[in-house]
Amino acid sequence: MSRKIRVLVIDDSASVRQVMTDILQSDPEIEVMATASDPFVAARRIQQEVPDVITLDVEMPRMDGITFLRRLMSQRPVPVVICSSLAEAGSETAAQAWEAGAVEVILKPRVGAADFLLEAKIRICDVVKAAARARLRNVQGAASPQARTPERKLTADVVLPPPLVRHHAMARTTETVVCIGASTGGTESLRVVLQALPAASPGMVVVQHMPERFTEAFARRLDGLCEMEVKEAEDGDTVMRGRVLIAPGNRHMLLQRSGARYYVSVKDGPLVSRHRPSVDVLFRSAATHVGPNGVGILMTGMGDDGARGLLEMKAAGAHTVAQDEATSVVFGMPREAIALGAAGKVLPLDQIAAEIIRAGNR
Repeated sequence: MSRKIRVLVIDDSASVRQVMTDILQSDPEIEVMATASDPFVAARRIQQEVPDVITLDVEMPRMDGITFLRRLMSQRPVPVVICSSLAEAGSETAAQAWEAGAVEVILKPRVGAADFLLEAKIRICDVVKAAARARLRNVQGAASPQARTPERKLTADVVLPPPLVRHHAMARTTETVVCIGASTGGTESLRVVLQALPAASPGMVVVQHMPERFTEAFARRLDGLCEMEVKEAEDGDTVMRGRVLIAPGNRHMLLQRSGARYYVSVKDGPLVSRHRPSVDVLFRSAATHVGPNGVGILMTGMGDDGARGLLEMKAAGAHTVAQDEATSVVFGMPREAIALGAAGKVLPLDQIAAEIIRAGNR
């Protein structure tokens, strides 16, 4: 095995630094090389040894995390994961962090909340390993260890049964439904795709791995940038032309059909492919209820969430696309889909919007 991923944890709370250290070092592929109470202490530590990944709080004394992130990315780019409690208030901090160069934004673990920490452990370790693999501007990433096979990873079976290939709801309609899944690097990649689409584009449903309440701010940001309406999905929302529905963080989103009307169901459930929301859950529901009217697109991200679901969509007659390696921040999810034979096409990021328009005109 290659050497461990070295992480620098920056947080002004000693208890959070200890919890983060315990979480990260529970994974045999990760080691915490140091912790720092603020960006000034961190800067001195980075001068001595450059970490593979930094986890960074936002609210800190002497210098806030976003300012430090901007300075770091302009001088010595390192993959940075923002770990913030500001998500609880639905802050716009996430958008600022991604624009400043963060690889990912996650919710800070709540000290003492056992159930939360169990899922936070999975999420935080996966995100740090994805960050270590990320293509970062001006940074040549060293080879990273391969992700461990998780001891127990649930499939979409725990949320809904496998699709029936000849289900009656798969008859063609005049409307196309586009389903997109993404994880690490997906926030900016989705912005690129959605900004390039005209207002009358096919209805879209999106799962972007993101914490609870961050998705609302993310949807608002995209809504202000795009010609299409973009909103965080609510249970029962109709999928229609000109609208993009973003799955809410910490909830699964499924497609349903009533006659010619498509709508979404938002529900709780266990982690699927180590995620909630899960791309596999969305794609399976599309295979079941949308069939050949669907377009499935799997974009940048670590792991394999969405790969099996994309194969199910393809088997149901949907048009399927995977983002190519050259334009993926982390070529994990698309690679797994391609290996399964799930991708009808493999396209660079700048061609995905045009493919959506073509599919919508079929």
